[in-house]
Amino acid sequence: MNHFIALTRAVSDAITRCELTHVAREPIDLDKARAQHRAYERTLETAAHCDIVHVAPAPELPDAVFVEDTAIVVPEVAILTRPGAASRRPENAGVADVLRRYREVRSIDAPGTIDGGDVVVAGRRVFIGRSSRTNGAGIEQVRRILYPFGYNVTDVEVRGCLHLKSAATAVSDSRLLVNPAWIPAGAFNGLELLEIDPQEPNAANILRAGDSYIYASAFPRTGELLQRSGLQLNIIDMSELAKAEGAVTCCSILVTV
Repeated sequence: MNHFIALTRAVSDAITRCELTHVAREPIDLDKARAQHRAYERTLETAAHCDIVHVAPAPELPDAVFVEDTAIVVPEVAILTRPGAASRRPENAGVADVLRRYREVRSIDAPGTIDGGDVVVAGRRVFIGRSSRTNGAGIEQVRRILYPFGYNVTDVEVRGCLHLKSAATAVSDSRLLVNPAWIPAGAFNGLELLEIDPQEPNAANILRAGDSYIYASAFPRTGELLQRSGLQLNIIDMSELAKAEGAVTCCSILVTV
């Protein structure tokens, strides 16, 4: 059974100035956001049996809590991304310092851009969203890095949402949770697709750590579907971080050790 560490980073003092693309700006209760983030970390520890490793705080970087976007990690290598929002690129240095303890670290170079939130790994298949944050040059660099390790990289057009992981996340190596309205038909040929409840368009984001699953309380209809399908969910409140376009996958980088 794999053992995981989870890289996390504190909620920034500046989160109210976060990047937003698909949601309207709302007031964020900083204390509540931090309490929700601490509960998220506790769930990673107690339910998913992860060891939490903290990246150095970056109080001046609004989106720093969303560490997922800064790196792509597979058992063989870690890829430091080049986020599509230029304001987020200073986040990478602190994450790289930690990742080097566990993996060889490669980097995406200009003109490539890619956010980790656009990357869905299902076994040896890697799906990368072509989005407002991730371009073809970034996807091609990831393809070249991962090819020698036996990964097949497929690009997927993202529509109606920020990242591919807003529309699809892996439940297993052969099964995805998806919002079919936000992905092209046939994008995931060969995989089983579990569709969200259509009344919950943002419900396709689930965090898998081995046999454990973390899921947001905002999507009870889809949560019931997932439980009926046999998944044991650990339900948490992410409401304040969702105002910053955050979700359960965004706030950690899982690394097998």
